[in-house]
Amino acid sequence: MGLSGPWLQIASALSVVNVLLLGTLTVVWARNYRTFKTPLIAGLLAFSLVMLLENLVALYFFQSSMRMLYAGDTLAQQVVLAMRALETVAFAFLTYVTLK
Repeated sequence: MGLSGPWLQIASALSVVNVLLLGTLTVVWARNYRTFKTPLIAGLLAFSLVMLLENLVALYFFQSSMRMLYAGDTLAQQVVLAMRALETVAFAFLTYVTLK
């Protein structure tokens, strides 16, 4: 597939979705932490910030010259895509139950 293959483009799109979901979670949990100041909410807020950073770094790698790391192996690209898809499903469920 090489650099122009669709696998990394789809993985990038999923990372953007993850960033949006995590941004929503971060805002909600930050508001809740200001109100309740419980360790559980602080932990959820820290989790969302770490995962937000991870997805932003992944986007950088997918879009920069570092994408060469994945360019030579279609299987690696597919695995990266599968992991991004699983993250998206997990964050979507977490966002859904948080906003309920």
